[in-house]
Amino acid sequence: MSNSEAMPALGRSDMLAGKTVLCTGAAGGLGMATTLRFIEAGACVVAIDNDPAKSDALRRALPEGREAQLIQRDFDLADTDALPAKLDQLAAETGGFDVVINNAAMYPSRAFEDYSIEEYRKIQRVNVESHLMCVRAALPGMKARNWGRIVNIASITFYGGWQHLAPYVQSKGALIGLTRAWAREFGKYGVTVNAISPGAFPTDAEKIHADPEGYNRYVLENQSVQRRGHAGDIAGTILFLASENASFITGQTINVDGGWVMQ
Repeated sequence: MSNSEAMPALGRSDMLAGKTVLCTGAAGGLGMATTLRFIEAGACVVAIDNDPAKSDALRRALPEGREAQLIQRDFDLADTDALPAKLDQLAAETGGFDVVINNAAMYPSRAFEDYSIEEYRKIQRVNVESHLMCVRAALPGMKARNWGRIVNIASITFYGGWQHLAPYVQSKGALIGLTRAWAREFGKYGVTVNAISPGAFPTDAEKIHADPEGYNRYVLENQSVQRRGHAGDIAGTILFLASENASFITGQTINVDGGWVMQ
């Protein structure tokens, strides 16, 4: 096999043909761009999202003729008692997941002492435990095929320790830790595990900030690249990590933040 055959060019329309991708938070600002990018690359995407309006927008954004490549499900990721059976059934229906993108997250903002214990626990269920269950549902098929890709969406808030986001920051730190542990454990099965830490992106997540214009100035003052990030910056990085181009990269966390946090 030549090098060109072994390493498909990033962006080729068939580079993920035949692959099934499980993506949580698949219809949100970053999730929709990622879902569409994977569909353009030939994959079938199982899109999990619990916002009907966003799910409808995702369906409308599909390129003509690609409808069969999108399977949408409305799962409550906080219901971690019911979630494993739903995911296992979905894996059985689709033949298993080749790629898992753990993207969904809750991100309320308030002082630490103002979070109730139950709210704190719910954030961990959605941001961490549901992703554990996605990986558990995918792993048997990945082992059988000796191939798999897991991409966890973390956050630069883990490195910066942003105030008023304690449970969110904790959950993103957990995903970075799991990325490393899973990479060690799953590598022998041909499965790579990496994380992406997005910086500030103009999505619904920024609605937690009271002064949007001031926040925009703050972002640009801290970034090295003097433009706001766009969803395609994240989607392209995830696609790279899911492709054969990244087959020798595992256990890593890539900051996609315009050069805000460097480590």
